[in-house]
Amino acid sequence: MNLAEGVQLVSFGLLAIMAIAAALGVVLLKNIVHSAFLLAGVLISMAGLYLLLNAGFVAAAQTLIYVGAINVLILFAIMLVNKQEDYQPLVRGWIRKGATAAVCGGLFALLGMMVLQTPWQLSTEAIAGDSATVLIGLHFFSDFLLPFELASVLLLMALVGAIILARREEIPDQRPQGREISDILQLPERPRELVSSSKETES
Repeated sequence: MNLAEGVQLVSFGLLAIMAIAAALGVVLLKNIVHSAFLLAGVLISMAGLYLLLNAGFVAAAQTLIYVGAINVLILFAIMLVNKQEDYQPLVRGWIRKGATAAVCGGLFALLGMMVLQTPWQLSTEAIAGDSATVLIGLHFFSDFLLPFELASVLLLMALVGAIILARREEIPDQRPQGREISDILQLPERPRELVSSSKETES
């Protein structure tokens, strides 16, 4: 993308504000469905940043895979396991909150060190252009093959776990006396409507 420097700065500022605001909404909102939709906003804003970096293929893959597939998978899992239950305070819940705060603090420190130690000057190398797809494919199947395969296995495990959690209450732990399991797992039949005598005479 050949844009003027002012347009690039304004676009970067808008996309950055959108990404930060949506990310805060993902973390702070109590409704998990709203958080999942805001996660899609974060991913779309990241795709816009990729476009500003002349990475059109990465932006398209970000939109198609993360927004169109993975985020839909997350919503699918939420719809399966999102059941209304009364809130019950956890025993020694402060331990979990402390561990979560420690992990988040450690991640923030690592990301901050990466930002400070990374040289952010613009590269003088030529833009890959149409050959960017070939270079990304080479990196995927050489340097980043293991993380690429682990991500697919992790998504498959998440999908299977969501299905198991959704069907957990339908399968009885013990077989009740006098009833077959096949009868229990069947859905109740919809009541049939009776045909009035006037319609029968007309026919």
